[in-house]
Amino acid sequence: MPEGDTLARTAAGLRPYLVGRTITAATAPAPGPRADRLVGSTVTAVESQGKNLLIRFDNGLEVRTHLRMTGSWHRYRPGEAWRRPRSRARLVLEVPGAVAVCFDAPTVELFEQRTEALHPCLSQLGPDLLADPFDADEAIRRLRLPERASMPIAVALLDQRALAGIGNEVKNETLWVARVSPWTPLSEVDDETLRRLIDIAREQLRIGAATGRRPRHIYDTAGRPCPRCGTTIRVVEQRSDLPRLTYWCPACQGPAWRPSGAS
Repeated sequence: MPEGDTLARTAAGLRPYLVGRTITAATAPAPGPRADRLVGSTVTAVESQGKNLLIRFDNGLEVRTHLRMTGSWHRYRPGEAWRRPRSRARLVLEVPGAVAVCFDAPTVELFEQRTEALHPCLSQLGPDLLADPFDADEAIRRLRLPERASMPIAVALLDQRALAGIGNEVKNETLWVARVSPWTPLSEVDDETLRRLIDIAREQLRIGAATGRRPRHIYDTAGRPCPRCGTTIRVVEQRSDLPRLTYWCPACQGPAWRPSGAS
């Protein structure tokens, strides 16, 4: 699933070609949004918010896409051949000089901007780690809510309602850099460590947003030696909203035990 830095780069790539331009054609296959409502409007903003990409228009409408594991945005010149079949296009926006196509995204929706504060997803998002300024105090306050006390820290970092933008790769890398066990209950992680984890995740996402490549040490390296101590990296499926693979070094991060199902 794309992480916050990927969405930030996607928004930055689309922004110069869409903002300030009038939509001349817009299509979305049923049962998608009524894209024809966008024709004649002007794009006023293209932004990322956590793992969401938002496009706003001067007629008060807004498009939200969530790419999950399959979706992506492409930009083409008018008449240029697309790199994916048209049957996979979930939304097509045409403006003078450019065509923006969202392929394969499971979530493409159109709604009134004035209702964003009530949106069931956007209204629940925690502080965006790529926002400037970033409200670390609010992120920690949300992480400290009683319902998260027993949640493993690896699961909590993925909770977009606490802080938005971290995906599975950044989760794994952040915990490894900080030498924190993925299974530590949130109640046992002190505020200083939480701030350090947040700072590490923010730095990884900022590097990714700026360069397209974030630091990688242990993600997808099960069975290989830890680059810090040489101990074999292990992996286990750890459940959150979806089952996610957690990679960790049992020596650097501890505890040095093998959860059921780990390899």
